Formats: sequence, C-alpha cells, structure tokens
Amino acid sequence: MLKIIRQALLILLFLTVLTGVAYPLAVTGLAQILFPSQANGSLIEHDGKALGSSLIGQPFADPKYFWSRPSATTPFANNSTSSTGSNLGPTNSALTDAVKQRIDALHAADPGNDAPTPVDLVTASGSGLDPEISPAAAQYQLARVARVRGRTQADVAKLVAEATEGRQFGILGEPRVNVLRLNLLLDGKL
Repeated sequence: MLKIIRQALLILLFLTVLTGVAYPLAVTGLAQILFPSQANGSLIEHDGKALGSSLIGQPFADPKYFWSRPSATTPFANNSTSSTGSNLGPTNSALTDAVKQRIDALHAADPGNDAPTPVDLVTASGSGLDPEISPAAAQYQLARVARVRGRTQADVAKLVAEATEGRQFGILGEPRVNVLRLNLLLDGKL
C-alpha cells in the first residue's frame, strides 16, 4: 500500500511539474520568440506609453473621432474582462430599441448625413470587443470627422486607407479598419 501511495505522489509531482511549469514556460518562450507583439497584447505605443491594444475595441464618443462598433460587455462598454455578445435576437424589442438609439446618436452627431447606416455601427459583435469597423462604416463617418477637425475629406480618407487592412492571406475575411489606429493617426500619434 505504501508503495502505491509513493508512486501516485511521484506521478502527481511529475505531472504537476510537466503540465504546470515546463509546458507553460515552453509555450510562453516560443510565443515570445515567434510572435512577440501578439504575446505581449498587440499593444500600440507612442513615446514609450501603451495607448491600447490593436485587438480590443475602445469606446470613442467625441465627434472628432471615428466611432467603434457598439459593445455589449458589462458593466461598461469595451470591458475586456467581460467579453460577451448581447444574445439579443432580431425580433427582440431591446435590440431594435438599441439600434434605433444608436442610429439617432449617429444622426445627431452628423445631421446632414443621409447615407444608409452601416450595420456594424449599430449592432454589437459576438465578442463585444471588436477593434475594427468596415470600410463602409469608416466612409459613413468620414465627412463628420473631417468637418469637426477642420480637415479635408481627402486628407482624412488617406488616413482611413492607411488604417485599412485587407483580407487575411488575400482570401480570408473582409477588409477592415482598426479604429484605434485610425484615431491615433488622426491625432498624429502614429
């Protein structure tokens, strides 16, 4: 009986060291070597200060900025510790009310804009933390941002093009605009 208990404890110790120490250290070391930016949070920095992550959406409400996709996280928007979708279906009155409020906010910020509202500006994503919007959503906001900042639309459009990423590997997904990167370009911090 003592022999079995000793073997069980040795196996427990060995597996604890293997799966609790060696494996995490190996994976972390490989990630630091092969993907250092991603392993450290894909941070966007300016003057040695982290301004945010390119992988997590941040809220922007000032009309001089491009607005991100709405967030469904709780207890506040873009809460990276609470990634979740709203789980509201298309017939749910709470969703239709939220979409109407978001459309009203977009129209209040840019009353002259009569273009169709892109869906990604009024609906939350599955994670609630999308850092990107569609090029159509950026185009929808372009005139407002240019007007509020006193810049030409062509000037702002160049920054939108610079912040736009194409399809991954040329075939996967859709083109997208990283909102944090775009707003930092507008502020001259990138």
